[in-house]
Amino acid sequence: MKKVFFGVFLAILLCITSSTAYAAEFQIKVDGVVIASDVKPEIRNNRTMVPLRVISENLGAKVAWSDSEVILTKSDMKVILKLNSTTAEKNGEKILLDVKPYIKNNRILVPLRFIAETFGCHVNYSNFTVAVDSKPLVIDGIQVKALQHEYHMIMGGVVQQVNGHAYNEDIYNIFLENKGRKVEAPANYSWHLDLDIPGSYYKNGQYDFIDNHGNSMVRFDIYTLIRSFPAETLSGYPDVLMYDASEDEWYLFSDKASQSINMLIDTASKNGFLTIISNTVA
Repeated sequence: MKKVFFGVFLAILLCITSSTAYAAEFQIKVDGVVIASDVKPEIRNNRTMVPLRVISENLGAKVAWSDSEVILTKSDMKVILKLNSTTAEKNGEKILLDVKPYIKNNRILVPLRFIAETFGCHVNYSNFTVAVDSKPLVIDGIQVKALQHEYHMIMGGVVQQVNGHAYNEDIYNIFLENKGRKVEAPANYSWHLDLDIPGSYYKNGQYDFIDNHGNSMVRFDIYTLIRSFPAETLSGYPDVLMYDASEDEWYLFSDKASQSINMLIDTASKNGFLTIISNTVA
């Protein structure tokens, strides 16, 4: 009898251990990148629940709060989720969820498949991994593989690539939406800080949207005015310019838009979507 009891106990113990191991190995990939989070994804009612940050940052959805509602928007899609409610809204249409969004360790967990598929992503389960593939950015009918970003410092420079589809699309849209009026090319501009000539521009960064063969499809360069002279000397010079290499034209740009691009690249780096191609900074 004792042997039978011990056998049953051992079987239960192995089952619990196996379940714990499964939870530890469970991971989510977005566009091939494993997503890290301080709150791990979990299964509830046979549905994968993920921290909201995974959705907002890596699928390109913006998040807003209103009382106990979470509002996700991307392009022309708007989704409203209510905490502890199985009722959601998708562009005004009522949708029933299998699992209520809830809070765990000060993080909101939401149903992954519903959110991902709502925003046009494909979800696949295999070997303790949930793979979410979002739609790639397409320019003139050609798929963008990555955004290649190059910047220089006093001693050397860095070339890096952003591989997440949502990040690439957001950055591309920032360039298009903040392209100001067309202007003449500045008299002096380069990668180097020229402190001797008033009205010189420093190239902050070069942004190439490349295809699957590594060819540049569209390129934007951002230049900022070098302010080493009195303000009156620089009167009439715009603070930020954008050069569209594809059109060989110059446009006004905004510092706020430039900062937004840098913030997206920083977020992509934090979440594992950035790869350093070369770094010659001393």
